[in-house]
Amino acid sequence: MNSSDISVRNLWKVFGPGGAKIPTNPELASLSSSELLARTGCVAAVRDMNFDVAKGEVFVIMGLSGSGKSTLIRCLTRLIEPTSGRVTVGNKNILEANAAELRELRRRKMSMVFQHFGLLPHRTVLDNVAYGLQIRGASKSERYARSREVIELVGLKGYEQHFPEQLSGGMQQRVGLGRALAGDPDTILFDEPFSALDPLIRRDMQAEVIRLHKDMGKTMVFVTHDLSEALKLGDRILIMRHGEAVQCGTGDELVGSPANDYIADFVSEVPRSDVLTLKWIAEAVAPGTPSDAPVLSSSTIIRDAIHTVMHSSSPVLVEEAGAITGQIDRDSILSVLRGVRAAA
Repeated sequence: MNSSDISVRNLWKVFGPGGAKIPTNPELASLSSSELLARTGCVAAVRDMNFDVAKGEVFVIMGLSGSGKSTLIRCLTRLIEPTSGRVTVGNKNILEANAAELRELRRRKMSMVFQHFGLLPHRTVLDNVAYGLQIRGASKSERYARSREVIELVGLKGYEQHFPEQLSGGMQQRVGLGRALAGDPDTILFDEPFSALDPLIRRDMQAEVIRLHKDMGKTMVFVTHDLSEALKLGDRILIMRHGEAVQCGTGDELVGSPANDYIADFVSEVPRSDVLTLKWIAEAVAPGTPSDAPVLSSSTIIRDAIHTVMHSSSPVLVEEAGAITGQIDRDSILSVLRGVRAAA
């Protein structure tokens, strides 16, 4: 991938009296959440977090309620003040940014879309989308021209003069998305933006994010507690528990090679054929396999290979970077469909 847009190192957020001493005290830092609370009255919502978000990546942070994911994403723009560590955006550690630099970061570099839309009820769709540009000092003609472009982009053309109360929940969230896009930020942060929406509207909004990412190539950091949403949207997924990173990887890495029993249990209900790629089930090429057998890329999702494999009279060869790396056959596919765990 490209260079990092965001780099997080040794990031802590501790709530409670004297929380600043905990990251630097090895004994306290090693305590479990319940032990730490009993001993100090503090809660470590984010513990020694380290990760990078590549330019143009959709990076998903997920975990159950109370895992620290929403606190973490708010630390990235200092909506919540981190206790210690580094959050580097570009070449700037935002923990060292002054008030003016922080305002500039939020206005121009990073926009945020929340679960609760936060729209201004007395302003039209056009004025809500233009609000950030108005704060930035853009002229009326400039901000309206840009806002109309964005309104069309998020599928709200014709609703410019409507007020938020006249819109459905999904349409209100589109306004929030438009407002985030209007300032043309490098990165958009999403904090469970669709969790309050009905399932069908939620699916439409997920598709909208995928489409916008494809069209605009923005870096996106997306918080969710929904694994299916994470797998659908994320290039990589960071799973948190008790404020800590448990595993970070692509969807197929999490499902195919879980780091521990917690992750294995977390992904146990995922239909493996919808997530794993052929590299997870390919076996060594057997003697006698025809050289003119069908060939599929190792990055092909197993589900998408079913038709080819089931209609081939011979095993199907698996190719990676121009070289044949293995083969699959009907038994390989059927073992996954039956839920038998294939060896990596």
